[in-house]
Amino acid sequence: MSLPGKRITARQTTPARSLPLVVHRFVRTEASGGVVLVAATVVALVWANSPWRDSYTTLWHNRVSVQLGGFRLSEELGHFVNDGLMALFFFVVGLEIKRELVRGELADRRVAALPVCAAIGGMVAPAALYIAITAGAGRGGHGWGIPMATDIAFALGVLALLGSRAPNPLKLFLLTLAIVDDVGAILVIAVFYSGSLHAGALVVAALTLLAAVTLRRLRVDWPTLYVVLGVVTWYATYRSGVHATIAGVALGLTTPARPLAPAQTLRRWALDLADEPAASDVHQMMVVARESVSPAEHLENRLHPFTSFVVLPTFALANAGIVLHGDMLGTADAVAVAVGVSVALIGGKFVGILGGAWLSVRFGVAVLPEDIRWPHIAGAAALGGIGFTVSLFVSGLAFADLQLADAAKVAILGASLVSALIGAAVLVLAGTLPRFTKPRSP
Repeated sequence: MSLPGKRITARQTTPARSLPLVVHRFVRTEASGGVVLVAATVVALVWANSPWRDSYTTLWHNRVSVQLGGFRLSEELGHFVNDGLMALFFFVVGLEIKRELVRGELADRRVAALPVCAAIGGMVAPAALYIAITAGAGRGGHGWGIPMATDIAFALGVLALLGSRAPNPLKLFLLTLAIVDDVGAILVIAVFYSGSLHAGALVVAALTLLAAVTLRRLRVDWPTLYVVLGVVTWYATYRSGVHATIAGVALGLTTPARPLAPAQTLRRWALDLADEPAASDVHQMMVVARESVSPAEHLENRLHPFTSFVVLPTFALANAGIVLHGDMLGTADAVAVAVGVSVALIGGKFVGILGGAWLSVRFGVAVLPEDIRWPHIAGAAALGGIGFTVSLFVSGLAFADLQLADAAKVAILGASLVSALIGAAVLVLAGTLPRFTKPRSP
């Protein structure tokens, strides 16, 4: 089965391969974290609509203060989660983007072309569809960035449940697509959903970021110093008017993704060690072993489980607690927002991702990997409508009106569930379809 267009022969396809260890680890953590994320979402919804709903609201509106000498920061707990903890999540996203650009799928332009083109289509089509649906809806039109992103954890979680019905190249395709989606969402947040800029604070953020990069190049190995610089960068960004989570992304993207010591150096040291090495030899061996793993990969391995199992569920618990009532769609603007988000995620993502992938293959920019057929791409395109984490995040930035924000959040939850079911059904069906091959010439 194939879509009409340019015929792709076996010679033109990229070879199938198993997932690299670092990618396998990332996919497994995201898939497992998706289960915890679902549980936190259910808890938030039940709690916010239970007789104890007031305690839910009170918890996230409690003010938390941090004071160090003359420095004092006071915000509601919900804001600390969205501006502080989520900066750590976006830091891990930045690390993964950097690794993919330097050593992963995005490093090979021809291999990356398919998911990149699909991701671009999957951002443009939903945004355009949302704008068309909410035209004339007044304040509702500001939410066009909500349906642009794909939730990596939920999408990969669905693929994990499908097992062998989802080929490994499809997992790489969806992972790369979601990462490019994240890049687009980050740019949209930075440009369209930040406040008025304060030049002084922005300069401080840039200088501390530059200091961290310089120290990395000088091979200064003092984790505490980088933590301090990271906190200062975050706070300066927070005060600058640019959304604070952008600091996390910037710090991730500037972290080196190549090891300081080649792997062969580690092997040579291991072979040269004496039967009874001196303490200095063991210490040097530990240094070489640490430097044989890139700082980006090292930090990602340490932080990714924490962001997947703690940060994102906490974010969901703080943001998914929507009070369901009959009047939540009581205005024309709220209805337009809900319909726009739903249609854009379910339909816009599917059309945009599938269309972007097909056009890239049709015009020879990209090729389908071996073992991947168009029904697989269609299933992945449907899963792209799972917007959850970043979509919820953008909805909080887009709408100061709580009614519009709640309408968007309800639509995100419903559309993500529908997209997951459609994507899973298409991929199950794809596994039952025969593979048609070009007959051999006599």
